[in-house]
Amino acid sequence: MTRRSLLSFIASSPLLFSAEKALASGFEITRTDAQWRAMLSDAEYKVMRQEGTERAGSSPLDKEYRAGVFSCRGCDLPLFSSETKFDSGTGWPSFYAPLENAVQTRDDHKLFMKRTEVHCRRCGSHLGHVFNDGPEPTGLRYCMNGVSMKFTAA
Repeated sequence: MTRRSLLSFIASSPLLFSAEKALASGFEITRTDAQWRAMLSDAEYKVMRQEGTERAGSSPLDKEYRAGVFSCRGCDLPLFSSETKFDSGTGWPSFYAPLENAVQTRDDHKLFMKRTEVHCRRCGSHLGHVFNDGPEPTGLRYCMNGVSMKFTAA
């Protein structure tokens, strides 16, 4: 088992994630748990509302390189432009910068390390994490779960 597959397995394990955390109020779009469950598949709900991680290489958005915009599946807010997408080799869609005022971050201490979680600033859906090992011009890698996003071609 490679390090990447081990981390992917651990990150997707439901045992490491508690029940849905109550997200801070103040998001422009809010829904009840029942409404989220009705509009999302089980996999989407696990990632977006329970801060899970999809299996590496499972999202078709990882190989999506047409011109367009990647938006939040929970509220349709445009998050990333295809112009900032790059192949990180991780198996998850990766970008070096979000669109302006699209995402918020917070510290994440799961998996016995400190990471920076990325979520939609409008509905609070979990998108993924940001790391300091990306390409220029930012040096950042926004490593996103494909199930949290939709792609619209230009």
